[in-house]
Amino acid sequence: MVKPAIEIKDVSFSYSDFSTRQALDQVKLTIKAGSYVGIVGHTGSGKSTLVSLIDGLIRPTKGTIRVGSVVVGASSSAQELSRLRRHVGYVFQFPEQQLFAENVETDIAFGPTNLGWSAAKVKQAVHDALDLVGLPQTLKSRSPFSLSGGQMRRVAIAGVLAMRPAILILDEPTAGLDAMATHQLMTNIAHLHAQGTTILLITHQMDQVAQYADQVVVMNHGHLVKAAPPQVIFADPNFLVANHLNMPAAVQINHQLGRAGVTLPPTMSMTALADQLVTRLRGRQIE
Repeated sequence: MVKPAIEIKDVSFSYSDFSTRQALDQVKLTIKAGSYVGIVGHTGSGKSTLVSLIDGLIRPTKGTIRVGSVVVGASSSAQELSRLRRHVGYVFQFPEQQLFAENVETDIAFGPTNLGWSAAKVKQAVHDALDLVGLPQTLKSRSPFSLSGGQMRRVAIAGVLAMRPAILILDEPTAGLDAMATHQLMTNIAHLHAQGTTILLITHQMDQVAQYADQVVVMNHGHLVKAAPPQVIFADPNFLVANHLNMPAAVQINHQLGRAGVTLPPTMSMTALADQLVTRLRGRQIE
């Protein structure tokens, strides 16, 4: 099965409130199938509106969005939006607040069951989804509300993954999680990406974007300012300031080392930066 790409052509969107504000203005963007895309920008920049359009939750005011072979525009029907959503899974911020069933298995099975899948297919989907988020099968009979915060978050994500979307949208997936739960969840998402899932990550955590994304989409006041690899986005401190973005820790430390006379190759990863420093120190000891 060919994985769907995403093509956004001259898309604008206005909320019909008293201000009739333009949330997106003539956005053009192509996302390759299998990409890991960080979508960043200040609050109100248009990030959530953009992914809501990709998920078919709203229609564009102008322009078109194509996901695979499905194209939607201002006049698209509810059925066309539904067809688009079959490709896309959307994990909202704090998804554990949407858990409702008496046990984990029933909660994860809800989506596939509503798709009309057979009982055997639903059972397999639940099994696979638990594996994908790194949770043991023994949790299936447990109440989701008896689990830790990180486990509840992963159960909620498993409910989306059980429907086997080709594209996964995650809105601040690590908000409120401790360091260990954050690491586990980001590792699981990276594993999904390695298996071919297209990941769209909305986050204010630039370290996560720098470490995992292969493309960064920068939004500012409804405009797409730039779409480029993280090495390009985070190379210009003035650009980051102008668009209200923080510098990833590895990049910031690398700059500080450079000002102190220690020049190291650019890197987006703290682990890689540490390895470079160790190599440099060992080299000096040998000398």
